[in-house]
Amino acid sequence: MRFNSGFPQINLPSINDIHDEALIVTFREAVGKKVLIITPSFPYVFIGRIIEMVEDFVVVDVNVTIVSELENRIWKIHVHRIEAFYIERKGQPKIPDLKDDF
Repeated sequence: MRFNSGFPQINLPSINDIHDEALIVTFREAVGKKVLIITPSFPYVFIGRIIEMVEDFVVVDVNVTIVSELENRIWKIHVHRIEAFYIERKGQPKIPDLKDDF
């Protein structure tokens, strides 16, 4: 049974909608910056430069992943798949250059 108060229905955005929009804005403002992104699925880690945002996908020119064959490619990463991220900003710690050829 649905209660009708006589007032119009107000549809507010869900917390997930607010979260997703905040991520999209954050990545859009960081286009051109170096980013480290961690996802729950393979290849798990991406390090590269943010090229652009396409709807809710971050487009990254990836130069480091855990598998060298997947490096130096353009990856489109959906914001729902991002578990953690770090964007390099002026005056903040830099993302280290990870190299496996010592």
